[in-house]
Amino acid sequence: MTQTKTGKDPETSSRLEEFFLDEIKDIYWAEKHLVKILPKMRKAASSEQLKSAFGEHLETTKEHVTRLEKVFDILGEKAESKKCDAIAGITKEGESIIEETEKGSATRDVGLIFAGQKVEHYEISTYGGLVQLARTLGHKDISIVLESTLKDEKKADELLTSIAEKHINYEAATEMQEN
Repeated sequence: MTQTKTGKDPETSSRLEEFFLDEIKDIYWAEKHLVKILPKMRKAASSEQLKSAFGEHLETTKEHVTRLEKVFDILGEKAESKKCDAIAGITKEGESIIEETEKGSATRDVGLIFAGQKVEHYEISTYGGLVQLARTLGHKDISIVLESTLKDEKKADELLTSIAEKHINYEAATEMQEN
């Protein structure tokens, strides 16, 4: 087995680089898809705080798309996406929540928070893995870019939790008792 100066098998490193690029394409599709979905979630929310959170995260998500394009540039690759089945499924579930809940209800907002947090948790796990893999592959500059996005995703998740804990869950519980 031939090894490089770093002690890594070049064929294994090449396969790992391909996997890394494939995962970047996957999350790139996810972020671009979320740019289309977040306005729908914002429109479906009744809480002003939740509407604001989705609106702010839309702008942040657009930045994530730009950051990923920078990653492709650093890698010397064309920015292209590969359908992310996980995000497609999670967002389809979110659309079902909108269809199955009453417009203007706190119950719908609870469902939207659930859907949003499922997206955030997927993104947190994906970006966390990508950051570590970038470091392993020696892409320090890329790991820094991805780390910024990871922090954004964690903040978005914390905000959704806070909105749920402070009032929406209680409003939905009261709503359910009244019906």
